[in-house]
Amino acid sequence: MQRTAIATAAAPAAIGPYSQAVRVGDLLFTSGQIPLDPRTGAMVDGGIAAQTRQVLDNLDAVLTAGGAGWADVARATIYLLDLADFAAVNELYGQRFLGPPPARSTVQVARLPKDARVEIDLVAVIGSGGR
Repeated sequence: MQRTAIATAAAPAAIGPYSQAVRVGDLLFTSGQIPLDPRTGAMVDGGIAAQTRQVLDNLDAVLTAGGAGWADVARATIYLLDLADFAAVNELYGQRFLGPPPARSTVQVARLPKDARVEIDLVAVIGSGGR
């Protein structure tokens, strides 16, 4: 099955040897997004809420570029620098899903790229839920 790299200027450019997302058949695998402003490449100012909003906006852009939407997301992983941020992240994350939310894991990590407080990656089944 063919692998197709997905890229969009509406999300931050990759900061290493990876694609923003890869499509294989009807599956879309996003790379983890951190709270970088796609226009400047800089970390967004503000606390966990501002960082989470930017991560979700970045993922929205990557999903759209890959032909998917939030309703197509089947699996998510959230990486937090501090599990004390869980409730704030969870509230904003949950607002993206109008129907049943996807399966998900949330883990606390020792460090994230560029000292972000949150990183999220997704797996979507294109065409399963619509945009």
